[in-house]
Amino acid sequence: MLSEPRWTHVALPSSDLDASVDWYTTFTPLEVVARHADDDGQNAWLSHPGATDRPFVLVLVMFNAERGRPQPQLAPFAHLGIEVPTREDVDEVARRGAEAGCLHWEARQLPAPVGYVCALTDPDGNVIEFSHDQGVYAAVAERWGSPS
Repeated sequence: MLSEPRWTHVALPSSDLDASVDWYTTFTPLEVVARHADDDGQNAWLSHPGATDRPFVLVLVMFNAERGRPQPQLAPFAHLGIEVPTREDVDEVARRGAEAGCLHWEARQLPAPVGYVCALTDPDGNVIEFSHDQGVYAAVAERWGSPS
């Protein structure tokens, strides 16, 4: 039960919901939690498996009237970030993104606190950053303590 306000989701428009869901479930650790549809369109909620304590959801939304039309996007610098456990994970996602034609930033080491990063673009051109050693979780744990 919700006992306090919480950051829960980010919503992005999609021109092809199935293509977007396929891209996110292929290149990120996210999985579909739920799908909804009504007369105006469809959406899909994606999250980390097992994230029940403080879930965070990516909501992909396709409005029927906009289907197949280019959608607004996070660009050129705005992006969503995913932290991965190793540098090799960044290299692997960069390799896979290059093969799929969606590599946006080559893997590279940047000054702290950014760390080792690459980025891909989703089917609508949104930038998704993959980082190692960025320290987001460490900074939160330092500020408020580790989860029990």
